[in-house]
Order: sequence, then C-alpha cells, then structure tokens
Amino acid sequence: MNFIDLEIENKLKKSIELANFKTPTPIQSKSIPISLTGRDILGTAQTGTGKTLAFTIPMINKLIKDKLAMALIVCPTRELATQVMQAVLKLNVREIGIGNALLIGGESMQKQLKKLKKRARIIVGTPGRINDHLERKSLNLSKVSYLVLDETDRMLDMGFTPQIELILKFIPKNHQTLLFSATLPDNILRISQKYLNNPERISVGSLSTPIEKIKQESLEVAQDKKYHELINQLIERNGSILVFVKTKHGADKIVKRLKYDGHKADAIHGNLRQSKRDRVIAGFRNGNSRILIATDVAARGLDIPIIQHVINYDLPQVPEDYIHRIGRTGRAGKEGSSLTFLTPNDRSMWNSIRRLIDPNFKASKNIQKRNFKKNKKGKTHFNKKRNNFKYRNKSFKKKNDRVSDLKDKKRFFKKKDGKKSNSKNTKKPFGYTNNPKYFGKKPGDGDVDFTKRKSFFKSKKKYKNRKRPKNFSFKRFRKNK
Repeated sequence: MNFIDLEIENKLKKSIELANFKTPTPIQSKSIPISLTGRDILGTAQTGTGKTLAFTIPMINKLIKDKLAMALIVCPTRELATQVMQAVLKLNVREIGIGNALLIGGESMQKQLKKLKKRARIIVGTPGRINDHLERKSLNLSKVSYLVLDETDRMLDMGFTPQIELILKFIPKNHQTLLFSATLPDNILRISQKYLNNPERISVGSLSTPIEKIKQESLEVAQDKKYHELINQLIERNGSILVFVKTKHGADKIVKRLKYDGHKADAIHGNLRQSKRDRVIAGFRNGNSRILIATDVAARGLDIPIIQHVINYDLPQVPEDYIHRIGRTGRAGKEGSSLTFLTPNDRSMWNSIRRLIDPNFKASKNIQKRNFKKNKKGKTHFNKKRNNFKYRNKSFKKKNDRVSDLKDKKRFFKKKDGKKSNSKNTKKPFGYTNNPKYFGKKPGDGDVDFTKRKSFFKSKKKYKNRKRPKNFSFKRFRKNK
C-alpha cells in the first residue's frame, strides 16, 4: 500500500508527495485507514516507527472536509510537541492553509495569544500550557472533533493525569480520540476504557523489545573510571552520539569536562529555557556539536535521524525508559548502536531491564549469592528476645561485676599457709596524712592489720547486739535566754 492509494483529499496527497513520504510504515498502514472512518484507536508501537504521521494525515483530511472542526494534540514534552508541529507544517502547505498554534511552556504567552486569535484549528501543546490558556479563557475547545493523546504512558509517568482529565472536560462528547503509547501499562487501559468509545486495538512489534537493527552492548566499569571510558568510546566511534545521564547537574558537569578536553558537546535537560533547548537541538541536528548529553527529558519524542550511537552513562530510573533511550537511534529503518555502562551498584536495575526485554531471563545464581552476601555484610539483624534479656539483666551484670571485684580484693589480702602473701602489703601504705604521731614509727608498730579486714566485714552482729541504757534519751538543745 502507498499513500496515493489512501482515500484522502487530493490537496493532502500532493502535500505528502512534496514532503517525500512514499511508503507507509506498519503502524501507518494499519491505523490510517481505520482512523479515516472516524473510529477511536488505541495504538501501541515502538519509538521511531512513524506514529506522528499515522495521526497527522487523518487529522488534516478531516479538517479539510469540515471547515468548522478543530483538532487537539497533547504531548508530554516541549520537544515532542515541537516535532509534532513540524510534521504538521510539512503537510499543512499553503494550498491547505489551516491555522495552527503551538502551546508549550518556556515560550512567549503573547505570541501564543496572537496565534489563537487568528482562528487556529490545529492545537499542539503540553498539558500544563493548555490548562493555562483554558484558565485564561483564551482557548476554546468546544469545537474539537479530533483528539490525539501522544506518548500517553509518558504523560502519566510525569504526573499529568489530573491535567489531562481537566482538558477532557472542555472537549465535547462527540469526538474521535486516538491514543498512542510505546508501552501499555494498566493505567493506560483504565483511561482507554473511560474516555475511548469502542476503540480499535492496533499493535505493531513487541512493546518491550528494542528495534532489531540496534546493536546493544554493555560494559562493566568502576564508578570513578566512567568518564575516562566515555572519552575512549567517543574517540573510537564516528558520527553523532547521544549520552544519557541521571541528573541535570551531572549533564552540565560532563559537558564542561568534555569541552575542556576539546570535544564539541552540549547538554539538554529540564532547567533550560525553551529557546536554549531549541538552539541546542538545532546545533546537534546541523552537526555543530557532535555530542549531546541528555537527561530522560529527551528520551522520548526526540526525533533526530542523524543519531548513530546512544551511550547510557547512567542507567534509567525505570526499566521501560531504557527502550525509549536506545530508540533514539535506528530511526526509520536505519541501523544504530547502544552502549550501557554498568557499575556494581547497577546490577539490580540491569536485571530488571533484561527481564523486561526477555521475560525468560534469569539472573545467574553466583550473582544472586554475591549480591546477597554484599547486602548481608555489615548488617546485624535485631533479635528481640536477646536484646530484651540484655537490657533486663543490665543491673544484674553490674552487681556481678561488683561481687567479683570484692572477691579479688579478698584474694589479695588472704594468707597462704600462715605466711604473708607475696604482695607488698607489709610496707607502710603510701598516702597522705596530717597525723603527727604517724611519722617516726617503725614498720609494724601500730600498723593497721589489713588481713583482719575480712572479719571486720563479717562481724555485723556485734554492732546489732549492742546494749544501750534503758533510760537513754536525747536532750533538746535550748538556747540560753
């Protein structure tokens, strides 16, 4: 099947020819004929398979036929929304001339308001900025008859569910909905049941298996040797390279080091203004910078055909993001390669990624045992019974220690076979005294017999049986008047 064989308007056929689109991809050939009939679609396909054109052609065809109808395309990121608008503009040539507006954050609100006033019938935007215009009442969605939710799984992951539901309240009940997603988790199915009317289920390829033409490699490396290994890989590889890192700070730090080492590199992440993002992507497309360091904000929707290599400097936080990352290369049937750096701390996440790609994957027992020992090392499990006994008998132990000390003292002063012990207790004890009679004495004269201390402690009855006079009484002290 070719695009010429589709039952669409002649104006649209000519614009498709001018854009040099010839043979439709599997997702396009399956979904376009169904969406032209007006049915809802729940489509799943990997990135780089041509989903954008799959919903753009039926949309423009519908708006050509119905001069009052509007279309709304909701995307998770600014980059994806910008690329969708570029695809729309390729087909929306002067002969068709349908008004459009791109509503994304980071761009001038005044420019967007001017676009909306010129009767824009194709609205492409992100959930946040679309809701801003709805609150301002600068956007009217009462005539929307064609709704597209692109990369829906990504929007739900980013927490846009409440904002999407707010948008859907402003859209009439009688409309056609096309929901496209790279993966199909349970929350996507719930939304499709709630908002889609008897949708046609279209699936192309495996949802968890990367494109076959992408060569995947992994490399075990120590955390402190990562950057040096990255330099080696950049020297060995030819062509443009996309490097994924975990944090915005990490992206900026690596770019700074690469520039210092003489490499042309740029960073793209969430902290950049939209104008700066556009300049970075444009520079990467044009070849001004060979290396692009990116966070997961660029993992989806970044359609740059020149990307030949993807390097996962850090593993993603979610296993599914691995597929979207490496999907930035091997676009539109081209070959690509991906390399993943693995540190000892990445073992668990890497196993999760491998299980996602291959459900029959099982980690080797040696690795599992090693991880178990590693986790067990240095950790003492709390034994409630043992610890309760310990604290309960704390005072008992102190008492035993005192008793043992007394026994040692008694042994020290004890005579053996009527002889004095070897200890030097016969000499005068060393100390301080203010008794003048003490000085000038010979050893042994009037010394205290320490050996009799034992009998001193045992003769308590002697004091208990002391007799006192019967008429004994205390006398009050009275002051003399």
